[in-house]
Amino acid sequence: MNKINVLKPKYRTEEVLDEIKICLDKGWTGMGFKTVEFEEAWKEYTKLPYAHFLQSNTVGLHLALNVFKTQEGWNDGDEVITTPLTFVSTNHSILYENLQPVFADVDETLCLNPESVEKLITDRTKAVMYVGMGGNAGKLNDIKYLCEQYNLKLILDAAHMSGTYTKDVMPGGGAYASTHCGWEADVSVFSFQAVKNLPTADGGMICFKDEKYDKLARQLSWLGIDKDTYSRSGDMGSYKWEYKVPNVGFKYHGNSIMASIGLIQLKYLDEDNDFRNQIKEWYDELLDKKDWCKTIPTSWHTFKSSKHLYQILVNEKKRDEIINHLYKNEIYPGVHYVDNTLYPMYSLYGGTCPRASEYSKQLITLPIHLDITKDDCTKIIETIKEIL
Repeated sequence: MNKINVLKPKYRTEEVLDEIKICLDKGWTGMGFKTVEFEEAWKEYTKLPYAHFLQSNTVGLHLALNVFKTQEGWNDGDEVITTPLTFVSTNHSILYENLQPVFADVDETLCLNPESVEKLITDRTKAVMYVGMGGNAGKLNDIKYLCEQYNLKLILDAAHMSGTYTKDVMPGGGAYASTHCGWEADVSVFSFQAVKNLPTADGGMICFKDEKYDKLARQLSWLGIDKDTYSRSGDMGSYKWEYKVPNVGFKYHGNSIMASIGLIQLKYLDEDNDFRNQIKEWYDELLDKKDWCKTIPTSWHTFKSSKHLYQILVNEKKRDEIINHLYKNEIYPGVHYVDNTLYPMYSLYGGTCPRASEYSKQLITLPIHLDITKDDCTKIIETIKEIL
C-alpha cells in the first residue's frame, strides 16, 4: 500500500540542478547573485515594490517586528494583536522582541475576526499580525481598514499564501481589482519552507511597503553591516573588504543555492496551485452535503487561493479516532493548528478565544499535494466513513 502524506514537495530536479550548477561553477553560493535574481523575479510576480530573500518566514516576522519597534519607538510590553490558530513561529516572533501577544478570535475562515480584533485595541496596541490560513485571505481587507483607522501596523504572515490573489472594490464600487496578496499590509512575509507551495528546502521573503524599512531590513539581515559581500564585490572578482556596522543585526539573509531552487519553483507556482485547487474541487464534491464534517469557506477577498491546506471540521470526540484510523491505513493527515494558548508561554490567554479553541479540537488537514489523485481523495474519504 502506498503511503499518502498530508504534504509533500515536488521539484523539477534537472532544472533545479542546472540552476544550482551555475552557482557552483561561479563559486558563489551565498547572498547576492541568485538571491538578487530571485528577489527581482518575486517582485515581478507579485507586483510588490520590495522583496528581500531570507532564511525563513520565522526570521522575517522577527525582522519586521524589530524594524518597526526600533523605527516607530515601540516599547517592551507594547501589544501585537494576533491569532492563537497558527504555527507557533508566528507568535514566538512577537516574544523575540519583548512585545506582548494579545490573542483575538477567528472567524469561519480560520483567520482573524475583525470584530474580535477591534475590541482588543488599546493605547498600547502597535500592530496586528494576520495569518492567511491555508492560503485563504479571510477578512484581510477589513483588518487593513481597521489598522488604518487606528494607526496600527499590519503584518501579514503569508507563509501559506504564495500564489494567493486577492481582490478589492475599486473606487466608485461595482468592479474590483485583483492582484497577488501583500498589497494590503505594511509588510508581508512569505515562506518557502520544505513543504510549502514554493519549496526551496527553506527560505522566506520579506516585502515591506516602505523603502526605508526595506533598506534597514537588508542591513539588519546581514548583522547590521552597511554593505553586504556581494555589493562589495562588483563582478564577483573584485572583492573589497571595507564596510561599516551602524546597527546590531542578525544573520538572517538567504543564500544563492536556495534562491536557485526558488527561481525554478516560481516558474511553476501558478500551474501547481491550479492543480491544488483541482484537488480541492475533488474533495468538495466528495464531501458535498455530508453531515459529519464542515469545510472551510473561502472569503470574498480571496480571488484565488494558493490552497496550501485542505481543512475540515469534525466532531471533536471523533477527531482522534478518525486520525488514528487513517494512520492504520497508511494515510497521514495533519492538524493545523493546536490552539497556541495551550502552550505555557501563551497560557495567560487560555479561554479567551472560544471559537479558535473549538476549531482546534475539530480540525483535520487532509492530504493535499501534487502527487494526490482523484482516486486518492476518494480513498481518503471512504476510509474516514468506515468508522463513522
